Amino acid sequence: MINKERLNNLSNEIWKGAIKLRGKFKAKDYPSVILPMIMIRRIECVLETKREAFKAELLQKTPDISDADLKKRIKLLETTKLAFYNQSDWTLTKILEDSSSQVEANFREYINSYSPNIDEIIEKFDYRNTITQIVKAKRLASIIELAADEDFSPERLSNIEMGYVYEELLQKFSQDDAKDTGEHFTPREIIRVMVELMDINFDPATATQALSIYDPACGTGGMLSIAKEHIIDKAKNEHETKQVEELILLNGQEYLAQNYAMCKADMILKGESHINITHGNSLIPHIESIEDDGDQHYGSHFDYMISNPPFGVNWSDYKDDALKFIDSRYQWGTPDISDGAFLFLLSMIEKMKSADQGGSKIAILFNGSPLSNGDAMQGASEIRRHILEKDLLDSIIMMPDQMFYNTGIYTYIWILNNNKPEHKKGQVLIINARQQYEKEPKAFGNKRNRLSDEHRHWIHNKFTTWQADENCKKFSTTDFAFHKVKIVYWQADEQNEPMWLREPLPSQLSNANIKKQVEFYGDFTLYIDIQSPFEQDSVIAIELQINGAKAFETLLAERLKAHISQLKGDTLNEIKKWVKAQHTKAEFYHRHYLADTEYIPFDAMQTDKPQHINLFLAAEIDYPIIRWKEVEQLGYEILPNKYFYQYVEPTSSEQLLNEFWALEKQAEDLLTGIKEL
Repeated sequence: MINKERLNNLSNEIWKGAIKLRGKFKAKDYPSVILPMIMIRRIECVLETKREAFKAELLQKTPDISDADLKKRIKLLETTKLAFYNQSDWTLTKILEDSSSQVEANFREYINSYSPNIDEIIEKFDYRNTITQIVKAKRLASIIELAADEDFSPERLSNIEMGYVYEELLQKFSQDDAKDTGEHFTPREIIRVMVELMDINFDPATATQALSIYDPACGTGGMLSIAKEHIIDKAKNEHETKQVEELILLNGQEYLAQNYAMCKADMILKGESHINITHGNSLIPHIESIEDDGDQHYGSHFDYMISNPPFGVNWSDYKDDALKFIDSRYQWGTPDISDGAFLFLLSMIEKMKSADQGGSKIAILFNGSPLSNGDAMQGASEIRRHILEKDLLDSIIMMPDQMFYNTGIYTYIWILNNNKPEHKKGQVLIINARQQYEKEPKAFGNKRNRLSDEHRHWIHNKFTTWQADENCKKFSTTDFAFHKVKIVYWQADEQNEPMWLREPLPSQLSNANIKKQVEFYGDFTLYIDIQSPFEQDSVIAIELQINGAKAFETLLAERLKAHISQLKGDTLNEIKKWVKAQHTKAEFYHRHYLADTEYIPFDAMQTDKPQHINLFLAAEIDYPIIRWKEVEQLGYEILPNKYFYQYVEPTSSEQLLNEFWALEKQAEDLLTGIKEL
């Protein structure tokens, strides 16, 4: 179990050191100033451990080796044997011990001496430009001092623990800024649950084929790392562990440069040899015509995919680029511009292996929006429709709230599988794990709850058993479907008789506008008052029966020519111009029809759809139904809270009054005590 108190203390110590920057940098700029230094120190800690091991090995072989030769040979081993290295003799401590006037020059020499893979990380942090700003602020030595003596080695802090420290610092650095504090760092126990729910089929003792895992929003790499750790835990000896190292391929992409740099650094530090972590936007094409780096895993297919994409990400900035995929990965639809979470899932679905190749499984963490956002025929509903009609959705797990550092919202794990076993086909399991948590001994940001091993096992057991009970409900994929029906009904009066209504015509007098009213209301009476230009204070009153058999303008022209001698010789167009030039008032007397929309549950057993809809409308609407029309496609929504809702009787008024008087008595006693002081 992660010792969050220890991590909090470490974060607080770094924060106290960061306060020295006040007045020189804004708090929101601290991440670009301090986090790269922490990562450089973390890399240095690993190299120091390796150098000590090389030293011990050399001294054992050649006890009388000179200091100069020992130093040279250690450096040779470092640059030839290790996956990363630093060609200089500098360390952060040595830089501080040298002349204060040489700190910048020595530090720049130090970071410029790293191997290309570490240099890329420094570049992604854009740290060389930041150093210039730090030097101008005269704070380089103090920032180096902040990290130089800290033990950030992987032996002391795993990459997931380093991620927690990173997230805690981001929160502190951003607390004076009203903007969103950033990523929702995924707790280790949530990742464990997601990995376990994928039931990764890999036996280290017998495996001979490589297995690929992918995360399109990999952040600092926690999900990929824990997925591999989960497989390594199955290894019983060194040979099986080596099998895991050789055959498990980790793939990911991250959009934020700092997160990418930290992920890549941690993977290198842990000696991951089979990794393909890229930097860019997973949701857009990686092509020359687009300035930003896009999906560099396009065309690849993976065995397992796992992700916690950003909640409620707005994708308007790259909408045009993303829509270049509209005929491929996004052909099922696109979600609302304010929440692009579904785009990540569509990107993962595109990367699933076909069922005849063994298929793929996906575990993805969402907030509540993808469950029900969007109406029938809208993007999110269409995405759900295709997922369910293609029988990709296996299960949804309703997770407890207050599980995340930066948010207290409820979350949902979706499990998708395009090669379902026979007993799952056509069905979806929803597991209510809302109560599967214990309180954190000490709150960590907004994270006040956690999952124990017992809770994880409970969830996994419900998933593997795959049976309905009070906490699990099984649904047919069509149970989430509904008909969206637009209806017109005739409003009734107090005597329950169909109403007629006289009201102003809501549009200008024209053939097109009158035709629209006929299409909706049927025949009606039109009353037109025209201020007469021929007699002062006189009104020409016209009453027309409109039924659509003859064009309105023709009817009006005929009536005006018959009653107004001055217009008898005019053409239709001349009369239209004349009417338009007059002051007119139009009202119409029509049936009091109302338009509404009904959402009708789909019934897979009902073969006569019109009868099914008619019966539903008759039961739900007391007024005569004039007509109805269903939208082209079924809508789909998933409402887990509704499925597990349990009615709780409200507190009685008598009990509420008793509680109120008890509180008032307490208040009186407090006031009495204060007066007696």
